[in-house]
This record gives sequence, C-alpha cells and structure tokens, in this order.
Amino acid sequence: MSAKLQSDDPTNLSQMYIDGAWLEASEASLIEVENPANEQVIARITDGVAQDADAAVDAAKRAFPGWSARPAIERAGLVSALADAIEADTARLAALVTSEQGKPIDQAIGEIGAAVTFLRYAAEQARRIQGDIVTSDNLSEEIHIRRHPVGVVVGLTAWNYPAALAARKLGPALVAGNTFVLLSHEITPLSGLAIAELAHQIGLPKGVFNVVTGRGQVVGRRLVEHPETDLITMTGSTRAGRDICRAAADELKVVRLELGGKAPFIVMEDADLDAAVSAAVTARYTNCGQVCTCNERMYLHDAIADAFLDRFVQASKALSIGDPMGKVDLGPKVSGVEVAKIEEIVNRGIAAGAEVLLKGGTLSEGSYEKGHWVAPTVLEVTDNASPLIQEEVFGPVVAAKRVSGFDEAVQLANDTAFGLSAYLFTQNAKRIAHAPYALNFGEIYLNRSNGEAVQGFHTGWGHSGLGGEDGQYGFDAYLKKQTTYLNWG
Repeated sequence: MSAKLQSDDPTNLSQMYIDGAWLEASEASLIEVENPANEQVIARITDGVAQDADAAVDAAKRAFPGWSARPAIERAGLVSALADAIEADTARLAALVTSEQGKPIDQAIGEIGAAVTFLRYAAEQARRIQGDIVTSDNLSEEIHIRRHPVGVVVGLTAWNYPAALAARKLGPALVAGNTFVLLSHEITPLSGLAIAELAHQIGLPKGVFNVVTGRGQVVGRRLVEHPETDLITMTGSTRAGRDICRAAADELKVVRLELGGKAPFIVMEDADLDAAVSAAVTARYTNCGQVCTCNERMYLHDAIADAFLDRFVQASKALSIGDPMGKVDLGPKVSGVEVAKIEEIVNRGIAAGAEVLLKGGTLSEGSYEKGHWVAPTVLEVTDNASPLIQEEVFGPVVAAKRVSGFDEAVQLANDTAFGLSAYLFTQNAKRIAHAPYALNFGEIYLNRSNGEAVQGFHTGWGHSGLGGEDGQYGFDAYLKKQTTYLNWG
C-alpha cells in the first residue's frame, strides 16, 4: 500500500488523498476503525473537517478543465488501468474489506470482482457518448443536442459494500469527463483509501480523484454544500438521503440517491419451491442481510406456506456463522449499533404479535464473546403493519405472512414507502407478464435471487431513492445535455 499505509504504525492512517498527494488533515482528531468480528481497532483515520472537504473539491475543480478536455478513450484507458490494478490486488483488498466490514472472505473477493466489473463497463462507454441532430422547423437550421460532463462529482458511499460502491460511482463519473471526491463511510473507510493508492500508482492525474475521511454530518455535509460541487451521488439510508436533498437545495445541485429498501419476496402456489427457498436464503442472508435489495419480508401463498417455511427454517438453521476469514456463510454485523437496531425491531415485532419460528438472535458467548453476531431469525406475522414488515431490518432477520392469492400479495407488497426491489416466484405466465405493472418497485426479480447486472439499471422508487446506477441509463446521469440551434442561412 502507499507510504501512509505502510507506516511504522499501520493503525494510524492520518492522511487523506487530495490533489494527487497524501496530505495531513487540518486537525489531528482521529476515528478508530474496528474489526466487527473481534472488536479490535485495525486503523485510525482522520476525522476530517470542513477545510479538508474544501481542499478536495477545490482540487477536483482545478483538475476538471484538463481532464474533461481529454478524449474519452484516454480517460477510459486510465479507468481500465485502475481496474487491472484492483484485480491484481484482489487478495489484499478482499482481506481489507473483510477486516473493516465483516463479510465472509469469499463474498469480499466477489465484491472486489464487482468493483473491477463496474470500472471496466464504464470504460467501455467511452465510445458511446452520443448526441442527436434533430430536424428544425426553420430552413437552413439543425438542432444539435450534445452531452457534456457535469463537473465535480461527490460520491458518498455506504458501509455494506465499500469497494464496489466506490467503483460503481467513480468509473462512469471519470469516463464521462468529471472529476471526483469520495467520502467512504467512517465505519469502512479503508477500501476507498486503498483504491486511491492504486489510482495514484497507475498515473491518474492529480485532482481527478480525491478521497477524504471523516463523518457524514461534518465532511459529507460540507462536500454537499460546497458551491463548486455539481453532482452528488450517494448510497445510504433514507434519512441521510433526505438530509442531502435539503443541504443541496439552495444551490439546486443534481442529486442521485440509492436509499433503503424493504423488498417483498412473493411465492405463489405454483412456484418451484426448491428454487424459491434457495433464492430466499441467498437474498436474505448474503452479507449478513446487509444488502439494500435483500429479501426483507416474505408473502407466501396459503397452499405452500407450511412447506416453504419448513424448508426455509431448516436451511436458515444450517448456515454457519463465524470468523469471516474462514469458510462461513455469515460473518458479523458491521457494528454494535446495528445489532441493537435489529434487537429493537424484533422485540417490537414480537410485542405486536409475531410468532418466532426460528429464534436466532444476538450471540455473545464462547467464540462470539467478542464481535457483533446475530444468528438467522425467522418470524411469522398476521398484520402487515408489523414493524418487521414496514421497517428495514438490514440483518439476518425475516418475517413471513400468508396470503390467499396473487392480488393480495401485490397489495400487501405495495403497502410500503420503499420501492427498490421485489421478488416473485410463479410459473403462471399471466402473473409474470403483469408483475412489472402491478409491483411499484424499480427493480423486480422474477424466479431468481438478487444481484443486478452491470448493464442493467439499478433504481429505486419512492423512499428508495432518486435516479439510479449502472448501464447506459446510469452512465448518462454523469452527463448534462446542451442544445445548439445551428443556423447557416
């Protein structure tokens, strides 16, 4: 890693990457980064202040004219080089992700692979930045619509996929001609710093990519409010998304948000139960349930509910929980605060009448004495108003509710403020055709588990966000349009 990360004290990461250099912070306060599997401090990062945010945005602003003037294929070449560097460093980066976030190492390797894919797909877009020539109503005139980079982009990422989310935003922003400032979440900041180190090594021009560290309420807020910030792309909670919209409102900045989710998992009486159970387990427990598209609530047709729940509970019991550097299904939750949130929601759900089918809960004895451990928990509810149905759990806990048919399942699934993802398992062609019109969600998985494609479009409706990422539509968000009326008469 960089000199900063190779220092005599590897737990003291007291610099940020700004304007192509590792710089000391404006103030000396540090934030401890914890390994969620054992609660050991693995790093200390700068608790940045507003001046640090200003320095990063100012550097990105200075770099913008030169970077945006380069041919897109040149920009893409550097992004491809960054992808190659990340891929070559997969083992180290995956271990870093596991140590700061807690996901099992095989899933962390998959996350690094996703980061590489995001960057390479973005690089492929370099020759697809297109405009239009539109027929005019006037003689001797054409209407030209061109795409231009937006300017300085600020990326705010969540703690559940720190490397992949950074790459998902960074790649298209840079290929489109923007410059970038990244604030990784203070719980998982090390991945962003490591990517910055590799960007420096492959020769990315100074100021094009900057990484600051610190708390969202301080550094993040200043990045959003800075007058030279042109676009904010954020992945995180709905609460944080609202705060960003308010902070960006005065300057009318472009805001793109991927926020919370409460995905319904609908299983009809004609579903392939083996496939449905397998998908439900994967979609609930991957990354210890810390995925915005996770199976958060299950609607099961009366005819198959007993059989499905029996299989699902047995499969949940069989999952292994332990040291994420080993071969396990579930690692720890990312923090003790997150564990407490899960406990609180489950307790309120039980108080409201939920029946416990599998009592997993918090683990705190023996090998689980240190760390933030929650075992799979399955409950059944009769009221769609249950907090287990209405509130995002973001952990290895899921509630099920029985339904009499497809129409009832759709009605209950849509009874939410969220609108990110939904699942449907059925063999009925009419239901399959009707589902995209009936379900009020930006992303629908039919007869499969979660996992969006890089060429798709990952977008949320309602309280799940604004805009989206991935594919041609996601790439286009990092460009602004200009219309020219070209008259030669």
